[in-house]
Amino acid sequence: MGDFHIWATIFIIALTIAAYTSNRFSLEAVSIFSLAALLALFTLFPLDRADASLPPEQLLTGFANPALISVLALIIIGQGLFATDAMDRPARMIGKLGGRSGALSLIITLVAAAVLSAFLNNTPVVVIFIPVLTVLAAQRNLDVAGALLPLSYLSILGGMTTLIGSSTNLLVAGIAAKQGLSIDMFDITIPGLVLLAVGGAYVLLFVPRMIGRKDTTEFRERPGAGAQFIGEIRVGPDHPFVGMESRAGLFPELRNLMPRIIERRGVRILPPFEDVVISQGDLMVLAGTRKAFMKALAGGTRGSLTNGGENEGETAERSGGPGPDYQVVEAIVAPGSRHSGRTVRNSGIQTEHNVDVLAVQRRSRMGRVSMGDIRLEPGDNVLIGGRTERLVAIRDNHDLLVMEWSAEAVPQTQKAWLALCIFAGVVLAALSGLAPISVSASIGAVLMVATNCLTLTQAKRAFNEQIFLLVGASIAAATALEQTGGAQFLAEAVIAGMAGWAKPFILSGFFLFVAVLTNFLSNNATAVLATPVALSAAQLSGIPLEAMVATVIFASNVSFATPMGYQTNLLVMGPGGYSFGDFLRTGIPLVILVWIAFSLFAPWYYGLWN
Repeated sequence: MGDFHIWATIFIIALTIAAYTSNRFSLEAVSIFSLAALLALFTLFPLDRADASLPPEQLLTGFANPALISVLALIIIGQGLFATDAMDRPARMIGKLGGRSGALSLIITLVAAAVLSAFLNNTPVVVIFIPVLTVLAAQRNLDVAGALLPLSYLSILGGMTTLIGSSTNLLVAGIAAKQGLSIDMFDITIPGLVLLAVGGAYVLLFVPRMIGRKDTTEFRERPGAGAQFIGEIRVGPDHPFVGMESRAGLFPELRNLMPRIIERRGVRILPPFEDVVISQGDLMVLAGTRKAFMKALAGGTRGSLTNGGENEGETAERSGGPGPDYQVVEAIVAPGSRHSGRTVRNSGIQTEHNVDVLAVQRRSRMGRVSMGDIRLEPGDNVLIGGRTERLVAIRDNHDLLVMEWSAEAVPQTQKAWLALCIFAGVVLAALSGLAPISVSASIGAVLMVATNCLTLTQAKRAFNEQIFLLVGASIAAATALEQTGGAQFLAEAVIAGMAGWAKPFILSGFFLFVAVLTNFLSNNATAVLATPVALSAAQLSGIPLEAMVATVIFASNVSFATPMGYQTNLLVMGPGGYSFGDFLRTGIPLVILVWIAFSLFAPWYYGLWN
């Protein structure tokens, strides 16, 4: 009966992998099918041996796995960093290192992550660099999908160069120490650097091209985002624009907002603006993209980025700046709309819906008038800001057609420091050993919501059900393979099959076996399983123990071919918009490349050709 459970489990795993790679079924559906099949197998045919048992409830423990909790909590924390623009300045600083080349900036960042992974656990390193790369890609108009998967791969490769680079390395060293073999900090550095150089060159040169451009919903540029709107800002007391001086007829500090008119005490100042200093009470008519106006909102212009603050009921609320539930949408003036023919100031949009009219866009040219004096026409695009529930109420209005895709929360830049402190606390607590990363990340996610760095709705939106189901089902499959003895059976079969081989070929064959296994079991589970087998194989074949232990360390880490193979792969899967096939297409060649490099270098390095 034991063999039946082993082969049935292997069959379900093989069928699941085939379904994942076919792309004919959704990842969620395949995960649920895999879990249901395993539950049915061990319910109808219980595993009840003297040395092992597997009740169905044990298959469900993957959904409470600390690694899964960590990944989901860290994704929510990352969303908090995005919602506050906390990584905007660090990304700009890194971007300057690459000069005008956006690709060079990304390469410098990725190499820095690989180097850092040699001395810090690679999971926190990836957590640190995901928001940095995302913002950097947005600033340089690059595809973030071409950077996040290389980040995961390079952090894994970098973590293979020292004993402390990965928890897997320490785990293998601990098991080896019980057998009397001591592994020091830099004992694996030289072969690790060789693998990093070979694998890193492939990752930087080929992986971004193999992935192609991804249409990620969270980070893609919105349709029409580059189109120009006309808006106005009333410069009030303590406004960030007060005291801004013109240079060469322009205001460089306004960046992507271009002043068209400055109205001061009834006098209009037109460009070019020579020796003009913005002062309190000025009305500035500006042209800019939606993104530029949202940055102005995030910078503290709410209450002034409207048609003169007509809606008195909102004055107190506006003075505090946009809250976490403040969103901006685009709405089209419908044919036959009662707002058509009226000026923005007298249209009644603000008073009727209790929202802010931020800017107007028209296909035809608009004259040099203030936004409040623009007469609305059918087809005009109006940029509206307000609380989520007020914008939802406009959907039923037939005078304004809300573009659903355009809804976007204004970054809470005033809370950027708070989000960074929460993020730093999570990373430091995990690195120092003060708390497991699952605990520190869970607390950090709660604090992001409790401090209004992001709303509960944004946090729920950040929750990735694909990762939740994929990890839960994968852990169930790995548990079944271990408990039935299937993993041990495969390991012993491989060792028996290599009997009589030359030492270099045993080393290479065992590396390949462990590399395949680690992409389906967790890397730590693979290390625990493979290390005793490797030590026994070393004694039987006469291979030095340190060579076989290094083989397990490196092979257990090459979890490139599946998203559940390594925690960093799961971390980048959601933000990068990757499919299971992306990992197979880019990861399998990397596994093979690292295997070949190890097979050529390790026998020479450990003196096995003698």
